[in-house]
Amino acid sequence: MTGALASHYARALADAVFAPNSSLSPQDAVAQLRAVAAMVAGSKDLERALLSPAVTKSRKKAVISRLADYLNSHRLLRNFLLVLVSHRRIGELRAMRDEFELVVDERLGWVPAEITSARELSPSQREQVEHALGVKLGKFIRARYTVDAEMLAGVRARIAAKEYDATLRGKLDGMRRRLAEQL
Repeated sequence: MTGALASHYARALADAVFAPNSSLSPQDAVAQLRAVAAMVAGSKDLERALLSPAVTKSRKKAVISRLADYLNSHRLLRNFLLVLVSHRRIGELRAMRDEFELVVDERLGWVPAEITSARELSPSQREQVEHALGVKLGKFIRARYTVDAEMLAGVRARIAAKEYDATLRGKLDGMRRRLAEQL
C-alpha cells in the first residue's frame, strides 16, 4: 500500500510541476524536495514532531511553512508538503521523493540504470558506458554506480528488467554454455 500511496502523491506533484502554467522546473522540484526530505530526515526532533499525533495539524503546518521559507521552496512544493501534513502522510516523504524522482526521469526520457564494475570507473569510462547504453536503448541514462570486488573485470548494467553483462565471468559462462551445447 505504501508504494501505491507514494506513487499517487508523487504523480500528483509531477502533474503540477509539468503543468504548462507551472513556474517550477522539474529539476528544481527534485532538488527542493530532496532538500526538504534531507532536512526532515536529518533532524530526529523535527521528524518526531511532524509524525507525532500529539502535535496539532495547525502546528505542523506552521513548522512546514517555516521550513519551506527557510529552504526557499517554491509555492507548489510548499502546498504539496502542507497537503502531506493535512492527510497525515509526511511519514512517507522519503518514498514520495524517490517515486517523484522516478516519475520526473520517466517524463523527461531518462532511464535509471544500476551499473556494477570490478573497480571504480573514471568519469570518461562512465560517460562511455552511459553513451553506449543510451544509444542501444534510445534513451538517456541516469546511472548509479557500484563496485563489486568479486567481479574479475568488466561491467554489468541492470536497466528495468534487463541485464547487460560485459563482465569477464559473463563471457566465460557464455563460452562454457556454447561448448556444452556443442558436446
